[in-house]
This record gives sequence, C-alpha cells and structure tokens, in this order.
Amino acid sequence: MDINQNSDHIKEERQQLIELGSDVTKSEKGNIYTLTIIGQVEGHQVLPETVKTTKYEHVLPLLAGIEESDDIDGLLLLLNTVGGDIEAGLAIAEMISGMKKPTVSLVLGGGHSIGIPLAVCTKKSFITPTASMTVHPVRMTGLVVGAPQTFRYFQRIQEQIADFVTENSGISKAKFEKYMMATGEMATDVGTILYGKEAVSSGLIDHLGGLNDALNALHDMIRSNKTEASKGT
Repeated sequence: MDINQNSDHIKEERQQLIELGSDVTKSEKGNIYTLTIIGQVEGHQVLPETVKTTKYEHVLPLLAGIEESDDIDGLLLLLNTVGGDIEAGLAIAEMISGMKKPTVSLVLGGGHSIGIPLAVCTKKSFITPTASMTVHPVRMTGLVVGAPQTFRYFQRIQEQIADFVTENSGISKAKFEKYMMATGEMATDVGTILYGKEAVSSGLIDHLGGLNDALNALHDMIRSNKTEASKGT
C-alpha cells in the first residue's frame, strides 16, 4: 500500500467512525469491529437532526459485511440507547443473533425498551453496574384506531419481543412479562427499571462488568474459534 492509498484508508476509517460510531481494532489477539447503538434506533421515519440516532439502513449491510469479512474476527456491540423503532431494532437484533462470528454486547448508560433485544442478541452480554434497562409494554405515538384488532396487534408484538428476549437470555418469559407489566416501579407509567446487578440476577444479562471484561470474553471466543478452525484443517 503506497502513501496515497494509506492516506485514503485512514480517511475512510475516520469518516466511518464519525458517521456510524464504529471502529476496527487490529491486534495479535484478533481484529474486532466495534459498533455503537446510541440515542434512538431510527426506523422508517426520519427523526429530527437534533436527535442522536442509529439508522438501521446503515447497520444492516454493515453487519452482513462483518459476517462475510475475512479481516474481522469478532463484533463488540456498545449500547447507550433509549430505544426507538421496534421493527428496526428487532431487525438489527435478529441479524446479530444469526451471526456465526463471536459477538459480545456491553450496556453503558442505558439499554432501554427495544435496546433490550439488542443487548441480549449477542453470544455474551455485559452491563456496567450503573447502567439501566427499562422493560415496558409496546407503545405507539400518533393516531391509533381504538379497536380490538389494534390491541391484538400490540399484544402480538409484545409476544414477539418477549419470545426473542427469553430465547437469547437466561430470563424466563413469565418474569420478563411481569417486569413489563409492573405498575409500582415507574411514576405515571407501566414497566420496570433494572440496574446492572438486577439485570444480571434476573437472567436478562449474562455478566456484570466493563469494557475490559467484555473484550476479554470476546478475545476468548475468538481464540477458541481459531483453535477449532486449526484443528479442522
């Protein structure tokens, strides 16, 4: 690679870091792609420029590229999100849960609402002691038709979310739905706020820890994958 090509590569990496909040770290332990889910997960409607967003149309092809890339060994997912569009969040979570490469998530600050499926979709999940996660029923803004069909639609979405979360974590469906429908935890609202230790003890998140813990777990998974690959050749 000549000087001009190297300069272009550096500019491309910087632009990717600015636009997507992502970065690739290369070391002897393996190449890790770090992806951040911040602010609101933006769906089919564009949110105001004053709102920090994670755009699903950027993340989905990025994840496909990570899975297919021979230069990436694992994915580190950093979350500090208030939630957002349900379909977009579930789409990202489903893609990550279907990846064969090692994946680890770390909840920093908050992993609320649809951020919960995103937090548990990786092969291992971590949360810092001060981070929080809000479990609540499905909400919809704007005009809603007051009909039984609308209620059933909301109910089916909640079931899909509960099924995904319980299949990808250690929490039971009964406990998750109990948290979702709790009435004494939040003022003028329904749901439950879980902090670091509570999220782990409930089975929602695998481990309590920080960045070093998440990276160590990812490095262990990468090393295990490489060992298995070498045995197969």
